[in-house]
Amino acid sequence: MESTRKQRILIVDDDSAVQVSLALLLKQSGYDAVCADDPQQALAVLALQPVDLVLQDMNFSLQTSGEEGLQLLAGIRAAQPALPVLLMTAWGSIALAVRGMQAGAANFFTKPWDNTQLAELIRTTLEAATPAGRASRQALDAQFDFSGIVGEHPRLLKVLSTIGQVANTRAPVLILGESGCGKELIADALHRNSSRAGKAIVKINMGAITPSLFESEMFGHVRGAFTDAKADRKGHVASAHEGTLFLDEIGELNRSDQVKLLRVLQDQTYQPVGASRTERADVRVVSATNRELAELVASGEFREDLFYRLNLITIRLPPLRERRSDIPLLARHILGEVAASYGLPAASIAPQALEWLSAQPWPGNIRQLKQTLERTLLLVGRSELRQADFVAAEQHEHGGPLNAAGARLGVDGMTLEQVERHMIAHALEQHQGNISRVAKALGLSRTALYRRLERHGLGSAPESEALP
Repeated sequence: MESTRKQRILIVDDDSAVQVSLALLLKQSGYDAVCADDPQQALAVLALQPVDLVLQDMNFSLQTSGEEGLQLLAGIRAAQPALPVLLMTAWGSIALAVRGMQAGAANFFTKPWDNTQLAELIRTTLEAATPAGRASRQALDAQFDFSGIVGEHPRLLKVLSTIGQVANTRAPVLILGESGCGKELIADALHRNSSRAGKAIVKINMGAITPSLFESEMFGHVRGAFTDAKADRKGHVASAHEGTLFLDEIGELNRSDQVKLLRVLQDQTYQPVGASRTERADVRVVSATNRELAELVASGEFREDLFYRLNLITIRLPPLRERRSDIPLLARHILGEVAASYGLPAASIAPQALEWLSAQPWPGNIRQLKQTLERTLLLVGRSELRQADFVAAEQHEHGGPLNAAGARLGVDGMTLEQVERHMIAHALEQHQGNISRVAKALGLSRTALYRRLERHGLGSAPESEALP
């Protein structure tokens, strides 16, 4: 019967050795395997028989551009949009795999692969593609606590389904997404829906910890370990014992500190600074970054072994411009929260204003939307916000004319580098050089901001500002 058949996985690769190795692994894991040598044969197989997952190579000729692989991915997405695809690539083609994920692939793995890691990746990918993984928002809310996460766009529902499936495991989760799109909310939901919910979720901004303080901050220290160590201090890892350790902006961690973190992930042990004894901590690690860690691995900036420890489960959070249908829901929710926080009467947004908000690009994502709503409500003080109110508030903020789309004029003819320098300089002036506030306003870590300040010749922060 169809309902009792084994899950079938299509392997698309022109290397017979790869086909045989993967088919054997799939058979040992309880799946049926079917093979195709090229994109044309793969699409023919998909047209003739049901397939639950595709493992697809990116190159099928002497060319290594990967365009054939991207075209095949597009063909699969067009024929069966819900069919998950895992891409195969070599480390030299990581950027190509990232392009594939941005085009709709579920994830990727590298050749040569680790059988245990690949089997787990296949299992979790298949689970996320089940009907349970495509539940409605109402069904998900009935089963899990997603309070604070607003929206019902299919891409957001896929994220919520994945959270529900993996929250109660110890699997490390890597959350990828642009600044301001709500990665911390996802980490909170993972913790809140796990068996660790009664314990602490300890949140650390990895870009804000200076290298000289990394071990003391993360692992603690004993009295006398260094000049200012006047008492024993508990580190973040110990504080997260039996709970969740959330490593935000993990892409900002330098290589020397990456190896120190790796030990905690490998065997759940650490050693406080100055201590002679190793301590053990039961922690579930969730990390987040607005950078493509895979590309950092390929360029040598991020350790490959640490990357694999962090990304057993990868959640890619869509930017706001890719879930525009959620903007009216978000705007109403945020406006209610803002009004309540300032003790103001409830306010609403006119339909035309909602349409205007939904059409904006929102490069700063939900954080920028909230800032826009908050500024407009405070400056206008009206019970119903209109499109003209948002435009006027934006003019007030930037002190310049706006175009029809609401974007500030005055950058025509400037390069992207010049625009970035202009924005940073404006933010420095607006926040009187306070690095923490400037970084928050721009959606950057302080480490990332320091790099940009140096690159654009805008000076650096005072010594006191460089400390976390």
